[in-house]
Amino acid sequence: MNQDSTGTLDSTGTLDLDKLFAARLHAARVRPYLATALFALHTVESRDVPTMAVDQHWRCYVSPSFVDRTPVEELAGVWVHEVSHLLRDHHGRSDRVARRRGLTGPGERLRMNIAADMEINDDAFGDGLLRPEGAVRPQTLGLSQGELMEDYLRQFRLGPRTQELAWLDCGSGADGLYREWDLGPDGANGLSEQQRDAVRFRVAQGIIGRPGNAPKKWQRWAEEAFHPPQPWRELLGAAVRSAASGPGVGEDYTYGRPARRSAGVPGVVLPSLRRRPPHVSVIIDTSGSVSDAELGSAILEVAAIARAVGGRRDLVTVLPCDASARIVHPLCQGEGIPLMGGGGTDLRTGFAKALRSSPRPDAIVVLTDGQTPWPTSRPPCRTVVGLFPRRGGKEGSWNEDDPDYVPDTPPAWARVVEIGSVPPGGRG
Repeated sequence: MNQDSTGTLDSTGTLDLDKLFAARLHAARVRPYLATALFALHTVESRDVPTMAVDQHWRCYVSPSFVDRTPVEELAGVWVHEVSHLLRDHHGRSDRVARRRGLTGPGERLRMNIAADMEINDDAFGDGLLRPEGAVRPQTLGLSQGELMEDYLRQFRLGPRTQELAWLDCGSGADGLYREWDLGPDGANGLSEQQRDAVRFRVAQGIIGRPGNAPKKWQRWAEEAFHPPQPWRELLGAAVRSAASGPGVGEDYTYGRPARRSAGVPGVVLPSLRRRPPHVSVIIDTSGSVSDAELGSAILEVAAIARAVGGRRDLVTVLPCDASARIVHPLCQGEGIPLMGGGGTDLRTGFAKALRSSPRPDAIVVLTDGQTPWPTSRPPCRTVVGLFPRRGGKEGSWNEDDPDYVPDTPPAWARVVEIGSVPPGGRG
């Protein structure tokens, strides 16, 4: 977490457990919502780690010399930092990013560790918790606060500004890459997958029970922890990735780099075709037939959609819509999107507004119960429909005022994914 003042690893001395555990107790007192996770970690003395590190199985490797030279108050901050890697699944997220973006080698894993540290450290300290010396924050690299690991990973490369961070090693629990000193999945005192999930659930339960005690980023994490990944979310993410990466999507001509074929046309400069990041517009049905629970689920789907395009929340906009389209919101902070409505439904206005926005979306995602008229013609971009299910026929009516009403099915040009199973009944 923070650098060894000598730049070397310890080879002598024993681990001062009294001091280490006193620091953990202090961390639990100032961050009570993390207490379950802090006490679930099993400590392992190690002279191969520069400070403290965690593996994917909830073991915490600790350098004796680091404990000796670090004040208890700073050690408490390191405890919180390391357990945050595990709660936020940085190892799993790093593996997924590495596969999606083709990132290989220890240098890329170091970048992931730095990016994960910045996600944690921008709001982890203060309020009784001392920031450890050398803790890397977004400001360290001139980046803005409040973003996720995936966002930060796109915004910096290893170079002069990161040379002083080459020592950083929070373990496989931070970046997914096993170390030689890892005890591995079959080693002693590791937590099973079910035990790890139980710890996360208990922590999330504590945060939701007393939300005023936790930063907003932890509150968002807790909400998502209560909604684990579901099959439809994977389908929706796959559909969005397909729509946002299809032929022609995100492609445009530029004169910034002339086409190579210009050499064959003397005196003429031809533009080259470049690929830019795809923009996704999410239209959320806020009509009276959509329940509050479904609107809450829609916000989680928006977060999944942002992950499907590589974690670039700046490429996703959200448009609440009932009978008329409302303000287009950039997806900067999920909790800042007002989902208000309650009238009839006509998502055609949402399509029209989304297509008039700048930049124009490369893909449109619609989250709706399907009780809406649809555009008569195919939009000039790919469309994915996340459909909240409804019962019809003898078992239940689509519309209690009109038992014979059956809504139009989404058009054939849209990719349709059914979202979960939500009991029927709207907000009014």
